[in-house]
Amino acid sequence: MTAVVTVSRRIAASAERLFDAWLDPKSLAVWMRRDGSAPSGAVADRRVGGAFAITMHDPNGSFVHAGNYTVIDRPHTLEFTWRSAATHQTDSVVRVTFTPDGDATVVEVRHELLPDAEAVQRHTEGWTEIIDRFAATFAENGEA
Repeated sequence: MTAVVTVSRRIAASAERLFDAWLDPKSLAVWMRRDGSAPSGAVADRRVGGAFAITMHDPNGSFVHAGNYTVIDRPHTLEFTWRSAATHQTDSVVRVTFTPDGDATVVEVRHELLPDAEAVQRHTEGWTEIIDRFAATFAENGEA
């Protein structure tokens, strides 16, 4: 099975600001986490081929999500591999696009090559929570 998860939100902030937040470890630690969890730990080597790791913490433990950047086209597209326990430690692919829409930006997260139905369900829930937190963090004059 190679399923796809897609979530998007229109966020009242510039594409540049939102794009940069996906590459900034301090910003990632604030919004790249599950509901009810502590801030994540994040490191990022912000170049094509560079690696990142995000450690999410929740009551069930700590979970590392890692990968490598494959496309960095500021402020339009960011693409990276993504592996974790939920992908059975195999690489999947996440593509984030930033499309200006008036005074806001439509941010779309498309996650491909998920290995099974459980991974699809977990990532649908996870990306939905994360994109909601991302939107709330950056809407209007929010800071991260």
